[in-house]
Amino acid sequence: EEAKPATMAEEQAGEEAKPATMAEETEEEIKPKFDWLPEGMEPLADGEYDAIIMGTGLKECVMSGLLSVKGMKVLHVDRNGYYGADCASLNLTNLYEKFKAGEPPSFLGANRDYNVDLIPKFIMACGNLTKMLLHSKVTRYLEFKSIDGSYVYKNGKVLKVPATPEEALRSPLMGLFEKRRFRKFLVFIDQYDAGKPETHEGRDLNTMTMRELYVNFGLVPDTHEFISHAMCLQLHDDHLDQPAAPTVKELQCYCYSLARYGTSPYIYPLYGLGGLPEGFSRLCAIHGGTFMLNRDVDEILKDANGVAYGIKSGNEMAKAKMVIGDPSYFPKDAIRPTGKIVRCICLLNHPIPNTNDQESAQIIIPGPQVGRKNDVFVCSLSSAHAVSARGVYIAIVSTLAEKGNPEEDVKPGLDLLGHVIQRFTTVATTYVPIDDGTTNKCFISSSFDETSHFEGDVEDMLELYRRVTGEELDMDINADSVEADY
Repeated sequence: EEAKPATMAEEQAGEEAKPATMAEETEEEIKPKFDWLPEGMEPLADGEYDAIIMGTGLKECVMSGLLSVKGMKVLHVDRNGYYGADCASLNLTNLYEKFKAGEPPSFLGANRDYNVDLIPKFIMACGNLTKMLLHSKVTRYLEFKSIDGSYVYKNGKVLKVPATPEEALRSPLMGLFEKRRFRKFLVFIDQYDAGKPETHEGRDLNTMTMRELYVNFGLVPDTHEFISHAMCLQLHDDHLDQPAAPTVKELQCYCYSLARYGTSPYIYPLYGLGGLPEGFSRLCAIHGGTFMLNRDVDEILKDANGVAYGIKSGNEMAKAKMVIGDPSYFPKDAIRPTGKIVRCICLLNHPIPNTNDQESAQIIIPGPQVGRKNDVFVCSLSSAHAVSARGVYIAIVSTLAEKGNPEEDVKPGLDLLGHVIQRFTTVATTYVPIDDGTTNKCFISSSFDETSHFEGDVEDMLELYRRVTGEELDMDINADSVEADY
C-alpha cells in the first residue's frame, strides 16, 4: 500500500515541478546536437520523442497518460499557462476576466471558493470514463461525489427520472397502466444479457429496432421519448429505427450507475473537472513525460510526403513519430466544422426551481418538447461539489445552435432557472478531423459535444487511442470497484 499521499497541492507542486525542472536542466546543460536540426535552431526540451501532444484538454491528457504508461516518451505542450485547455476550471476572477465582465461583485464571496468549468459535464458512475480513470489509477488523485438528481422536462414541467421501479410507480411521468408496463420493461432490461439467449425472451435485439422493442412492451411514444433522451441519452430519434442492442446497452449502463448511488447515475469531482486533465498529466509526468505550458506551436513540421515529424516553437524544434492534439493546433484544412454549441454559464443565489432544492441536478429537455430538433441540457452544481461559495449555485445550459440566435437556442433552459445574478454565454464551433491520421501521423481529437455528460466524448477518446496505437484500450475493468468514499 502507498504511504498516506501528500495534500493535493504538495503533490502537485512536487510532481508538476519535475517535468519543468527536467526541461530547465536541459537548457543549462550543453544541448544535444541532432543531424535533423537546421542551422540556428535549438532542440525543444530533449529534442526527440515518441509522441508530441498539443493542448492539455482532457482528451489529450488521457492520451499522454496512457501512452506514457505504455513506455512511450511524451512531450506535452500547451499555449496556455494552465491545464485543461477548453475544459479548464476557472476561479471567479478568471471567469469574469475571460468574459470581459469587469470585477466580480464582492457578495459572490472568495475567489478561491470557485472552480467553474467552461465545459461542464457529469460522469456516468459505471460508464467508460470511470473505467478509464480506474484503468489508469487516476482515481487516487480525485475525490468524487454523486449528483443529487436527474430530471426530464415534459409538458412544461420538470419531473424526476425515476431512480427505482418503486419510484417509477409513483412518478407523474406516466399513467397507472403505463407505469406497470414501464416497470416490466425495466425488469427485462435489468436481466437482459446479450450472451445468454434465455434472457432474451424470444427477442433478437440485433434485428428488432428500439421502436419495435418499446411497442412490444406496449409503451406509448411519450414514454419512448423520455426513456431514450433522459436515460439512454440519445440525442435525436434516428436510433428508434436502428437495432435496439446498442441503445439497450446504454440504458443498462444508466440503470447500473443509478443503482450504484441511488440518487442519480452521475458523479462529479470535487473542485471541478479541471482535476481530470491534471490527474492524467500527473500520470504522464510520473512515467517520465515532459510538460511545457505557455508554449505556442508555430508550425507542425511535415516531410515532402506530408507526414508530420515534429513541431517548431520559436527557434526550437522537437521531433516525434506522431503529433496528437486538439483541433485548435491544426491548420483549417485538417479539420471540418460540424456545428456550433451555445453554452450559458449562470450564477444563481438559489437551487433550480422544481428540483427539490437539490445541491446538484441534471435536467434534459428533449428537443421535441420545445419545438427543437436538438435536446437542451441543464446542469447545476454548488458548494457541495466545492465549485462555488456557499449559497451560490452554478447552472449551465448547453445545446447545439439551430435557431441562428444563441439566446433563442438556450431560452428553454434559461426559462427553468428563475432569477439569474450573472450569466456568461459562449458560442463555440465544433470540429472533427478530416482524416484518421494513420498516413500523415497527425492524430486530432474531436471537439467536446453539447451534452452534459461524457458518454459521446469517451467514444472519441477510445477511437483516438485505437487510431494512435492500433489497439483497443482494455475496458473490461469493473466500474463498481472505485476505491473512494462517494
